[in-house]
Amino acid sequence: MAQSGRKTEKLDINWERAFDLYLNAVACDNALLWVQATTKLAKLSKHAPEDLLARTIPVLVELLRRIPSTDLSPSIQEAAAHCLKCVACRGEGRLAVLIGESGAIPSLLSLLLHADGSLRRVLLKCLRNSVTFAAHNREIVVRHGGLEIILNLLNTCSDDLKRYLLEILSALALLREVRRTILTSRGVSFLVEAARRGSMVSRCRAAQAIGLLGLVKRARRTLVDSGTFSVLLELLQVGDTSTKVVAANALGVISSHVDYIRPLANAGAIPLYADLMQGTDPMGKEIAEDVFCILAVVEENGVAIVEHLVRILRGDSTESKAAAADVLWDLAGYKHLPSVVRNSGAIPILVQLLEDENIDVREKVSGAITQLSYNEADRAALANSGAIPRLVDMLQDESEEMRDNAAEALVNFSEDPSLGDRISDVLNSPSFQNMQERLTQIRASDAYLAASLRHMNTEQLTMDPAALI
Repeated sequence: MAQSGRKTEKLDINWERAFDLYLNAVACDNALLWVQATTKLAKLSKHAPEDLLARTIPVLVELLRRIPSTDLSPSIQEAAAHCLKCVACRGEGRLAVLIGESGAIPSLLSLLLHADGSLRRVLLKCLRNSVTFAAHNREIVVRHGGLEIILNLLNTCSDDLKRYLLEILSALALLREVRRTILTSRGVSFLVEAARRGSMVSRCRAAQAIGLLGLVKRARRTLVDSGTFSVLLELLQVGDTSTKVVAANALGVISSHVDYIRPLANAGAIPLYADLMQGTDPMGKEIAEDVFCILAVVEENGVAIVEHLVRILRGDSTESKAAAADVLWDLAGYKHLPSVVRNSGAIPILVQLLEDENIDVREKVSGAITQLSYNEADRAALANSGAIPRLVDMLQDESEEMRDNAAEALVNFSEDPSLGDRISDVLNSPSFQNMQERLTQIRASDAYLAASLRHMNTEQLTMDPAALI
């Protein structure tokens, strides 16, 4: 307790008086005193009031620009940069914005061109904090040639400084013009490395930038060749929730190209996306759903995915079961997966889930069952699992989507010669009759469209729409 009391007493500072003393110290003609006072200010910065720190920023920037003394270690530039680095962390980004507005960044970059040793390290840390805590500072760095400096240093610097450079790059890469330069200057490997090394916040930024860069088709091959899959999959394993979501989305963007579907699955993506679907983040579930639908265009991937979905359907998470059923709804319509869902054992589970307490689960499951009902073998499996009486009951459900799904499935059952007699009791149901009429109209429209396309020649199909105006 006594030690705690002494510590509290030390921090009982008259900050205005302390600020005046600091101004007096840097105003005198004594470089050693400048360094000592600035070093002490850096130590106290985490306790000092934000408004006082804001007033020190112009002073510190002016110290950055003073002619260094070769006799001092650290130099006044190193002490000022270190203090600015500490100040940038305070104020939830507000002080970092002031540092950018003060003109500090051009001075930091100018010093960085010729610095080495401990001064270079401190300058990099100061730049890193400046661009981490204030997005606008990233534009200032780029405008003053900072991206080229960072990329050049990445090619030449020692490994102990590389982390700071990569963390700066990950922040800058959130700017479109920076990503364009990274792509054209063969700097993609550095961005991928930034997703592998550094703080998790920085790695998450790099993953986000990779996802944005992956939207450019010509960048995907370079990203894949630079080891993007292994890096992002690692983040899917070890990252916090937000990082996993960002990494999963970036992988999804890249995997949307047919050439990378198999490599991503072979790298172990499917179990990790299944884990994401079972997580708590709603966006993570949506991303997992989308990526599963992409990966499943390859049959062997579809088999593995359905196995995971069945396991999730057997679980306790309501949200995860709804997400899994939603994916099965889509996969049931894939022509190259005619028996995968049926052979997985999913159908009895889906039928049971028609009576789940959660409306979202029931709606998604009813949609999957409706899609399955278009296949003859799946219809038989559904009937044998007791789907028909449950679907009949659903015609009275409060949810319009549930009623529509049930009616659509029952129409398909009614058209099956081997099963039609099982639903004779609902043939006069308004919901059933309305759906039957709608499906008849849709099928007639589809048939007319198909016939029209058969009569169109190649010239008509490739005609410039502008020629019709």
